[in-house]
Amino acid sequence: MDAMQQHMLDTYRAAQLSEPAPPPPGRHDRSVLRALYRHWLTHPPTPHTNTPTPPASPNPPGPSAPPSPSGA
Repeated sequence: MDAMQQHMLDTYRAAQLSEPAPPPPGRHDRSVLRALYRHWLTHPPTPHTNTPTPPASPNPPGPSAPPSPSGA
């Protein structure tokens, strides 16, 4: 079901219940986009720093394994 069909169904239901009709789809799109743009202008995205992480060592530091009973 697309937005227009949903709006027609909601309008029908509102008429059956004697309620005000819902706004048509897309009515507030322009104001929402304008608000997002103004927010972006006042709060610009922060650049991410690309700091390389050191590679994992093949033998991590820590306690060594106990010796085997055979001594090998």
